[in-house]
Amino acid sequence: MTRDDRGDRRRLGAVVLAVLVSQVLLYPGVPGLTVALGAPAGIDAGMWFLVAEFAAFVAFAVVWGAASDALGRRVPLVVAGAVGGACSYLALAALPAVGAGFDAALVVRAVGGAFTIGAFSLGITTLMDLGGGHGRNMGAAGLAIGLGAAVGSVVGGVLADLDPLYPVYAGAVVLFAAGALAATIDDRRTGPRGGSGRESAGSDSEVVSGSSTETAPGSEVASGAGAGRSTVGFRDVLARVRATPSLLVPFAFGFVDRLTAGFFSLVGVFYFQDPATFGLSATGAGATLALFFLPFALLQAPFGALSDRIGRFVPVVVGSLAYGIVIAAVGFAPIYPLAAALMVLVGVCGALLAPATMALVTDLVDPDARGAAMGLFNVFGSLGFLTGFLVGGSATGAFGYRPAFLVVGGLEFLIALLLFPVVRALTARTGTAGTPASTGSDRI
Repeated sequence: MTRDDRGDRRRLGAVVLAVLVSQVLLYPGVPGLTVALGAPAGIDAGMWFLVAEFAAFVAFAVVWGAASDALGRRVPLVVAGAVGGACSYLALAALPAVGAGFDAALVVRAVGGAFTIGAFSLGITTLMDLGGGHGRNMGAAGLAIGLGAAVGSVVGGVLADLDPLYPVYAGAVVLFAAGALAATIDDRRTGPRGGSGRESAGSDSEVVSGSSTETAPGSEVASGAGAGRSTVGFRDVLARVRATPSLLVPFAFGFVDRLTAGFFSLVGVFYFQDPATFGLSATGAGATLALFFLPFALLQAPFGALSDRIGRFVPVVVGSLAYGIVIAAVGFAPIYPLAAALMVLVGVCGALLAPATMALVTDLVDPDARGAAMGLFNVFGSLGFLTGFLVGGSATGAFGYRPAFLVVGGLEFLIALLLFPVVRALTARTGTAGTPASTGSDRI
């Protein structure tokens, strides 16, 4: 690892952090912001406001990944994504002045999401191109994501209490800054055709961007340290999953885990601000979200190391059971201090199971398939996040907060119960240290 790699890692981590800040800045003020944009008050408008952006995330992550593969560079696309996202925020803030209405806001929101996911996904992928080890690079990305969400939720709440549009303007400023910072990174060291520190270049670039350049099993990727290595793409992984469905286990956990995160991003904001529950300000709701985000970010590394020592079973299954219980309990907390304490526990339980679930994916596949397998894992996770908006918003609108919390917490609890014996069998075969004990049919 060179000094240049360390500098690029810090700057790329700052870019990822800035993109997360810009996104989460809006969450605490969504109830007031949607009204300012012309929507009727209520959770339905907030649900579609978040769904519009995240649907674009899901749809365009692959497009940006494919574009970076075709161009042979990433940094210019990171800059374009950040600047495009910033411009969409300015356009969104201008809509009330021209009386464009909420439908126009949803269109702008989707366009902004299509840009922003480019800066986010390719920023992380460029981190993976650096030397120094993927664990170190992804640790930087994970810390940036968690801290960005925590900072965004707190600052966004404060700004939303001043004016519903202030978080939008702040998000634009942050994204412009992210684009300017990304432009200082030397693309010759980090691009998909030539990063000197790359390992398994083709496969690993697919983890976040979701792109696949292979046209047939066993295609060669001639770049960097990965030159001449056979890599495995999504088509290969999907074919093997159909024959050996072990990977569906961590994929299912990843889907439900991200569903709960989407649920809290929407329903949690309305729940804590509703006068019928706790009546918090946007500042208070943002700070409450941070009670989840901070332990979730800071504890993933030690809990991931713990799963290496004790195996994946306890973190995945016991962690999921506890996670489901505390999620449901938040919806029944009679007083705010108890609800706040439960939010901390939600973050702790989430940090316990998330790294172990991702590690289980790598336990079940050969090294040259890990990039594509993790890419598919992230597809399931993104769909889970989107489903969390839809399930949370619909259940809350139809039945109220408590049934919604029961549904989402119950889903997490139920999947742990149903897959309990399967996870036990898988972890017994892969060993307590998470290293596959054999190369039999359960590995891809």
